[in-house]
Amino acid sequence: MSTTESDSRYDALENMSVADLLRYINEEDMTVPVSVGKAMPQVERLIEAIVPKMKEGGRLFYIGAGTSGRLGIVDASECPPTFGIDHGIVIGLIAGGDTAIRRAVEFAEDDAQQGWNDLLEYNINDGDVVIGIAASGSTPYVVGALKKCQENGVLTGCITCNLHTAVSKVADFPVEVVVGPEFVTGSTRMKSGTAQKLVLNMISTSVMIRLGRVKGNKMVDMQLSNNKLVDRGTRMVMRLTGLEYQNAEKLLKECGSVRKAVDHHSAAKKS
Repeated sequence: MSTTESDSRYDALENMSVADLLRYINEEDMTVPVSVGKAMPQVERLIEAIVPKMKEGGRLFYIGAGTSGRLGIVDASECPPTFGIDHGIVIGLIAGGDTAIRRAVEFAEDDAQQGWNDLLEYNINDGDVVIGIAASGSTPYVVGALKKCQENGVLTGCITCNLHTAVSKVADFPVEVVVGPEFVTGSTRMKSGTAQKLVLNMISTSVMIRLGRVKGNKMVDMQLSNNKLVDRGTRMVMRLTGLEYQNAEKLLKECGSVRKAVDHHSAAKKS
């Protein structure tokens, strides 16, 4: 039996107090970063393979089913507002399509051909990278997609929570984060989902930093899509230029990003 399907270390959950439920869930959750830490060399190799592809104009795809697919979509959707990249550079795909983001589509994950079909809609090519996300490591939708990617020269990675799985066998750069049995047996939205989210954070953030989308420790290319972000950007411009708030805000709005505002100010000073 796979680790993700093995019995919980706890039983008679329905008889536990809320305090005990919370304590035990929290104790299990605290083991996840340790498991992720053990997989760091694998994560590093995957990131080092992604960066040159994207520097040459390639795209990054996440593909998964259920919770795994949703986590990929969340990570992909955060890249444009956080790092200022165009939509369509980091793409999340889920078995069952957009409908499956909110509600399960029965047996969608069991179609071994559909993942590749979904990638073909984006004109997948050998300049891209595809990361399959599957806690079990056996999801046909994901395994089938990565297998076809390898057959067509597309670089592949995966994030799974079992060892030596079918998805790892078709990933050039597998990441295996074994978190152990879930608190509720087989509920991989819990520890496994947390582990996948942590790894996705590492991948997208590290890749974007290596692509020059962060300056110092600031999101200088973030989209100014609400008042909170305008205020954050204004304070970044203040720190980087020495301008007062009102002038920094004016310059930020005129230039459209922190990076452009700072560059404009530097150029103006030199002239």
